[in-house]
Amino acid sequence: MAQPVIRLDRLSKRFGKVHALKNVSLEVPAGQVYGFLGPNGAGKTTAIRLILTLLRPTSGEVQLFGKAVRDHHNVLRRVGAIAEGPAFYPFLSGRKNLNVLARTANQYDPARIDHLLGEVGLSGRANQRVKGYSLGMRQRLGLAAALLSDPDLLVLDEPTNGLDPAGMREVRQLIREQATQHGKTVFLSSHLLNEVEQVCDRVAIIHKGEILREGAVADLLADGERLYVEASPLERVQTILQERWKTTPEGDGLVIPAGRDIAPEIVRLLVAQGIDVYQVNVQRQSLEEFFLNVTQPEVKA
Repeated sequence: MAQPVIRLDRLSKRFGKVHALKNVSLEVPAGQVYGFLGPNGAGKTTAIRLILTLLRPTSGEVQLFGKAVRDHHNVLRRVGAIAEGPAFYPFLSGRKNLNVLARTANQYDPARIDHLLGEVGLSGRANQRVKGYSLGMRQRLGLAAALLSDPDLLVLDEPTNGLDPAGMREVRQLIREQATQHGKTVFLSSHLLNEVEQVCDRVAIIHKGEILREGAVADLLADGERLYVEASPLERVQTILQERWKTTPEGDGLVIPAGRDIAPEIVRLLVAQGIDVYQVNVQRQSLEEFFLNVTQPEVKA
């Protein structure tokens, strides 16, 4: 099995009597986009700060590329990050801010800076002072800064914060390309669940400092699949199907809380009984519905 890029092993953090993280364990595979989801105050930013060694854990361990960060700080050279909103010199332009960061890291390359400004959609505003940037523009500049060193791992805290829908789509595409075209691993936190569903391979849901669910997005959402069956006569359809499955009337058909694997069986059963089948559709819950069901089980999604 390939070595994970990030490994959190029973990671805990307390602030006085407040348990911000409680025995959090997870692994982030190489080359994937991994989403870290949770309500405000769930512990997402605390975890990111621990990964980046901006905080010390109360207990547990953070490993990057198979090495404990507390003993091997040099692994952070392979990491680019946006944490708690990017900070820049307000009276310098976007380009000059990147120049300063690159020179500080002994990685000054004007051609790469130009390329990154174009990649994040700031070429036309690169020479404008950052104090005149919108929040979304600052986020774009932060992403360019995170990519300056061509890192193997990107750690992004709310990377689409402040962006309009078009900007979100562009940044989402850019993040996906870092994994699919450049082989980078991306670990991101976000409260925009629709965005996460479209960009992430795997997610972990954290609530009150604890991991509630973790896995591939497709697998997690498949757990909530249901079948919508439209056939006639509906009363007879319900009589036949409810002998084997729970059925609930909805619109002009019935809903069965089951996955796509039984759809062919339902069609065969109804056709054998002389039923006219108009459609059998697989419906799956959204990541938002799954998130609410996990974090607020009393809420009916």
